[in-house]
Amino acid sequence: MPRKKKEECPSAPAWIISFSDLMSLLLTFFILLYSMSVLDIKKLMKFLWYFQGEEVTFATKTVAILPPINLLPKDIAKEVKKRIQRVLPIHAYQIAVIENYVLIRLFNDITFEEGDYRLTEKSKKALKDISQVLKALSKDDLEIRIEGHTSNHKNPWNLSVKRAVEVAQYLINTGVDPRKISASGYGDTRPIYTWNHPLLNRRNDRVEILIQIKKVRTDLSDAKKGAKKAPVVTTNQ
Repeated sequence: MPRKKKEECPSAPAWIISFSDLMSLLLTFFILLYSMSVLDIKKLMKFLWYFQGEEVTFATKTVAILPPINLLPKDIAKEVKKRIQRVLPIHAYQIAVIENYVLIRLFNDITFEEGDYRLTEKSKKALKDISQVLKALSKDDLEIRIEGHTSNHKNPWNLSVKRAVEVAQYLINTGVDPRKISASGYGDTRPIYTWNHPLLNRRNDRVEILIQIKKVRTDLSDAKKGAKKAPVVTTNQ
């Protein structure tokens, strides 16, 4: 009986073939992912157009950078409040938004020396913070009115004007454009409260800073009008 010949190299298990095919496919898949992550668009288009028989041309697209959109009055009011609340107590000021106005109301018992028009140190710090906001706004779209109001004084008209001018002069000294500032005094003719009470009368003694935003660009169509003068960036696609 002939002897069975031993195999020189034992045959590999059948699963090895399937496993090797799977590894080859995975390697191909990861190479594809890598190539797509660093894809050169120009080379890809040339490659495709080579088979399609189309002429290789690249269009140039011009993109205009739009000018920044002005802040809304409510945004300005928030910025002013964030700055001066670190300097003045909450009862020393009021901030409100009325249509396209920002109203900053500073009460005189904190803003000025008693019975005088000279600014206190706290009010100087608050006005300096306010001036930083005013200088950051677009000058062409800004108008600042400062109104003085007094009560229970011998000469309310004279004192209200002096206080308004003092605030205006301090803002100008800190860098606000003087062409955008006007000052006026109304004495005791425009009280907030008409009740005869000492605490309410003190609240009538005040200086008001009215910031008017003449023109606010809130939509893209208005911003595009100023895009002609904006710098141009050219990109290829």
